[in-house]
Amino acid sequence: MNSFKTIQALVICFLLLLFFTTSENLAQRRRRGNATAATKTFDQKLYDAIQWRSIGPFRGGRASGVTGVKGKPTVAYMAATGGSVWKTTDAGQTWKNISDGYFGGSMGEIAVSESDPNILYAGTGEKTLRGNVSPGYGGMFKSYDGGKPWENIGLPNSSHIGNIIIHPKNPDIVLVAVIGNLFKDSPDRGIYKTSDGGKTWNKVLFANNRTGAADITFEPGNARMVYATTWNVRRTPYSLESGGEGSALWKSTDLGEIWENISGNKGLPEGLWGISGVSVSAVNPDRVYYW
Repeated sequence: MNSFKTIQALVICFLLLLFFTTSENLAQRRRRGNATAATKTFDQKLYDAIQWRSIGPFRGGRASGVTGVKGKPTVAYMAATGGSVWKTTDAGQTWKNISDGYFGGSMGEIAVSESDPNILYAGTGEKTLRGNVSPGYGGMFKSYDGGKPWENIGLPNSSHIGNIIIHPKNPDIVLVAVIGNLFKDSPDRGIYKTSDGGKTWNKVLFANNRTGAADITFEPGNARMVYATTWNVRRTPYSLESGGEGSALWKSTDLGEIWENISGNKGLPEGLWGISGVSVSAVNPDRVYYW
């Protein structure tokens, strides 16, 4: 009798394992199928009808960073190289400068918290590094109420900020890609992280004194996975040197604490790397785009 009960229990366990494994496999196939169907069944006429038009602001200068607000389709922000930070609440029909009186000049990026859209982070110093490039002064700024007032939260020697990402569920956790001073070697380059809303910063990724961080992004749905790019760049009054030791693609699996250089992975380009960007597919997080 005991042997029979033992065999019966084993059979039940096997059937349960088979059921859950099959269900999970079916769910995965269904998700892949839905993603594939979504990418194959779009109506090309919807894309053909889209036309670009300028919506300003016409005094903002070059746009270094633009972001919308989740759940608020008419609200957007723009960080400009010469005009600081601008905001629209009517889908671009009108714009208002929201940084005057707090900071000014060249901007690199602006980001809105997904979990609390009243919280903004802005970084100074443009990332469009041309001949007439404009550095930034003051580093990072933060607003708790959609753009006024602002407070300075550090990184004063960043000079040029490439990107800012905010944890989707915790607005106090922020990672910043700092390009640094273009005209000299500097230990201030790299990826910086704060876990207390900008009160303190830790440098979590540093390649070398000539190499800054150009881009950084979360994996959608999994903020522990972070990708970043670094860029060896030097500006002089008469030249721009782009690429060299330290230019690379990086990956972190613990929210930016420890980084792995994945530049040697199969499929990535060989030779000299200049400025580059990285993005992760929201449909299939195993698909990472590098350019």
